[in-house]
Amino acid sequence: MKIPSTMISVICLGAAVIISLGSAWGLDTGALSGDDKGDWYRFAPPSSPEGLSPEGPSADEGGGESIWITDLDGKERRTALEIPMGAWARLMIAPSSEGDLELLIGYPTGTVQKIPAESVETGRLYSSWFQAEWPGKYLIWFSLDGEESEPVQLDVQEELIVFEGAGPAAPGSYAAGGPGLGGPAMYAAPAASPSIGFAVGGAKDIENFRENIELDYLPLPTDVTYEGLFYDYSFETGQKEECQKLFCPTYSSAISRDPISGEPQRYLSVGLNSGISDFARKKLNLVVVLDYSGSMGSPFNEYYYDRFGSRVDVEVDSGLSKSKMEIADRAVVELLGHLEVEDRFGLVVFSDEAYLVDPLTRIDDKDLDALKAAIIEIEEYGGTNMEAGMMKGTAAFGKYGEIDPAEEENRIIFITDAMPNLGETGEGGLLRILRENARKGIYTTFIGVGVDFNTELVEEISKVRGANYYSVHSAKEFEERMDEEFDFMVTPLVFDLLLRIEAPGYRIDKVYGSPEADEATGEIMRVNTLFPSRAEEGEVKGGTILIKLYRVSDDPRIALSVSYRDRNGSEDGAEAAVIFPEAEGDFYENDGIRKAILLSRYADLLKNWIIDERSALDQDAPVEPSVTLEDGIVVPGPLLGEWERQSLPLTVSEGYRVFFELFRSHFETESVALGDPDLQQEVVVLDKLSGGEG
Repeated sequence: MKIPSTMISVICLGAAVIISLGSAWGLDTGALSGDDKGDWYRFAPPSSPEGLSPEGPSADEGGGESIWITDLDGKERRTALEIPMGAWARLMIAPSSEGDLELLIGYPTGTVQKIPAESVETGRLYSSWFQAEWPGKYLIWFSLDGEESEPVQLDVQEELIVFEGAGPAAPGSYAAGGPGLGGPAMYAAPAASPSIGFAVGGAKDIENFRENIELDYLPLPTDVTYEGLFYDYSFETGQKEECQKLFCPTYSSAISRDPISGEPQRYLSVGLNSGISDFARKKLNLVVVLDYSGSMGSPFNEYYYDRFGSRVDVEVDSGLSKSKMEIADRAVVELLGHLEVEDRFGLVVFSDEAYLVDPLTRIDDKDLDALKAAIIEIEEYGGTNMEAGMMKGTAAFGKYGEIDPAEEENRIIFITDAMPNLGETGEGGLLRILRENARKGIYTTFIGVGVDFNTELVEEISKVRGANYYSVHSAKEFEERMDEEFDFMVTPLVFDLLLRIEAPGYRIDKVYGSPEADEATGEIMRVNTLFPSRAEEGEVKGGTILIKLYRVSDDPRIALSVSYRDRNGSEDGAEAAVIFPEAEGDFYENDGIRKAILLSRYADLLKNWIIDERSALDQDAPVEPSVTLEDGIVVPGPLLGEWERQSLPLTVSEGYRVFFELFRSHFETESVALGDPDLQQEVVVLDKLSGGEG
């Protein structure tokens, strides 16, 4: 394991105040010499790493240190020690009086972690363990009856330190860094927001798709998600009565002819309304898990891996292109500005292994300048072990792993370019951890950095309860999104949404706007999570789910029943009925369902194109479009199955160029009818694809 020297120097600078304080206390800061004997650290986690363990009567007869570092045999002691990353050091404490002893740890980031007090007795000896994870100087001391002891110092090195008999193994224990964290506190909630509706979990944009098109790369089918596309727009939900509950679904119908085949199709939209008008998020315990692997060193607008994971050398243009690592570092710093003083924040980083950089403590207990300086200087190194990062991030919650959902929110924000090549490279390992976390109320937001962000992997894991994800291509873009949406992003409110349709004349053909769309049956639609979303003038950002219905008889009756749970587990629901009108031409009950149909067809066309182009390239065969003049824009077939990003040049076959040109004309006509200027960003994409550029 090698950490860049610039990282070490800045972390040490970030802890300058603490280190100076340690010198003033008269620490013996000399490192161990080659003559020192004994084993002074271990890499395997101790059997009882948390809290104080009684060790029997104290052998000291006065004059000895009240806290010291001991070798593993308990025979030698020091007040300062150099140890490698990932190692565990053993501390001994001999209190001079009885009472409640509180252990304190000063991190290189400037944060002081306070371990919950434990009762101790005079004349007794106690031990504790500390895992040294990230380079820098750590001070450890205790407080007893209002008096503080002198500290001991651990100097964590980037290189392996070997003493005689130490015999260290490879670092990488996934145990939590130190014992439990701070105590309870009163909380003043952030200011309430305007009225809200809801948007589903999963993707919150399709910026990765647009960025790939702009830079002449062929996207992956999963770069275009229906829920991500919908979240770029606001929808009229068809709400006619005031909502008095947490969640009030409304239903709208439409009959719309396919713009290519001319065949009429029936749709039903679910408007996602809420009666909450003074939304304010709960107190937040936030752990950021930051990818600092080698792939994060490439510019965000170029690929690091080629097809099937082969490494590609990337040229950086005159220093003007920022790396994904720089963007990610800046994003974490900007994120700190959205936390309230009584929120808690912790930071974990991962590459080949995962390390705790900053423990989960209250914002007003942190040295934010030192913490930001340490974050900005994190540099890329090694492989991508996402599973290790998630395990370490989960462990960082300590005693806050289980909280009262009515009062607090637990969330991991996982920032990565999502190109795993160590540990489990598929979704299996992560899915297990994410699902177990969700059951405990620890939810996850993924933020993908760069055009080679693997949406295929993240789309699957973001189906987990309480999960969502965003794409980021610049620090400015991240800052703009967080300014508007941070409180919404970290506060899921509706869970386990289940919509049942009883309709003798219809069955569900396709669900648009939910990451769980593929789980729909002919009668049931499931959505794991709804997040709050801004509502203005009768429209909700991303506030719709669209259902395409297949007609099996002339019976027009549709009975709908919905059930869901709130964040506290209480269940509620509602029932409604819908009848499609008799219409010869196109019929839209409102502009919301009309816009949703337009965007779903746009996404279907794009997905079919990407799948067909990639399949043809893979088989070295001509492209045979799934879209035809007879069948129109069909529901896309199975997606590709490679977890590594596949970088291919942008190609548009002649057949699809014609279909894009036809659909572009239809899209512009509908854009004018809907009066939404934001739709022009999709016209720009269709312009490029219909022109066969790339």
